[in-house]
Amino acid sequence: MPRADVLAVPSAEEQLTQAFASFGEELVRALASLLGDGHDARDVAQEAFLKCWRSRERLHEVRDLKAWIFRVGLNAARDLRRNVWRQRARPLIDDAFADRAGSACDAAHYEELIQLLAAAVARLRPEEREVFLLRHQRDLTYEQIARKTRTPLGTVKTRMRSALAQLRRTCGPERWQAAV
Repeated sequence: MPRADVLAVPSAEEQLTQAFASFGEELVRALASLLGDGHDARDVAQEAFLKCWRSRERLHEVRDLKAWIFRVGLNAARDLRRNVWRQRARPLIDDAFADRAGSACDAAHYEELIQLLAAAVARLRPEEREVFLLRHQRDLTYEQIARKTRTPLGTVKTRMRSALAQLRRTCGPERWQAAV
């Protein structure tokens, strides 16, 4: 029979639940300042909780639970910011663009820039286009692209630099910034 005066060590599930209850709002505020959007911050905080939950069997290796949770959350926020699919899923005239634009003429200009960028991507050399699309559409790291294409990492990075330089030349610096 267990002694009543011995404190039970909380399970990993209990530790994570308690930690997110304690630090959750602080995490959301930090993520909101990074992302600039409270809704995205809450979504990322949920994603961070799920990632932590999936790794709960390794929780005994974590020295500072709060720091670990924040690191997972900040990495998830960075992933969200880099996600090109998320950027493309935005409506043609998002709030920021609507503030700048205000007219159908400006919306047409923006659509023209997007078409210009798509045409410029289509004109890249096939190996440059492959690296560019794997990075920006599939959100693969350079290391993943190198493995997938069986190409040295340095070559992958060179192809990406070349693709970006070509896109900037084709679209022009002002148009490039407006389109992406």
